[in-house]
Amino acid sequence: MLGSSILVTLAAAASAVVASPLDLITRSTPAGTGTNNGFFYSFWTDGAGSVTYNNGAAGSYDVQWSNVGNFVAGKGWNPGAARVVTYNGTWNGASVNSYLSVYGWTRNPLIEYYVVESFGTYNPSSGAQKLGSIQSDGGTYDIYRTQRVNQPSIEGTSTFYQFWSVRQQKRVGGSVTMQNHFDAWAASGLQLGTHNYQILATEGYQSSGSAQITVEQS
Repeated sequence: MLGSSILVTLAAAASAVVASPLDLITRSTPAGTGTNNGFFYSFWTDGAGSVTYNNGAAGSYDVQWSNVGNFVAGKGWNPGAARVVTYNGTWNGASVNSYLSVYGWTRNPLIEYYVVESFGTYNPSSGAQKLGSIQSDGGTYDIYRTQRVNQPSIEGTSTFYQFWSVRQQKRVGGSVTMQNHFDAWAASGLQLGTHNYQILATEGYQSSGSAQITVEQS
């Protein structure tokens, strides 16, 4: 689960000095959480298939995945807040089971939340009861709540609710006004707790794909 892929680059040096073998090894970011170039990052995988996640400059990251079970990875902030999240990049997940979203957690209550900007072959709200919709940032988002039973969370294996805002007009790039979604969820009876992390996440499920994303706070 925490294994990292190893990329070996053989480069000719300008001088006649032979580099140490250790100088020729670059490791991708291992699964876990941390900070990088002023941003919080989170990379979780269930260990199935292959996922290579790399932190880049400032709020940028890239990820490639192949025949995965499930993974979620991205950059943002800890704690989350009612900020305006601005992002851009490329997401090669439109033809597979993948999401691009503002993703976060709260405690007390334990809530996992998504503001889905784009999804591939599977709409994550499938089978869920629609609680309403909001207009925000040039589009319409549908609101849902689902429950996860005995599933991984920031507090270990737990039972918890997921809050969703799913954009009807899919996009890769723009601004997401989180206050609008928090207010709409509250109006639908969905109460968040104390914010933990909040990232612009790429998620893949039983699929293969890639993404290069840069996030910032407006």
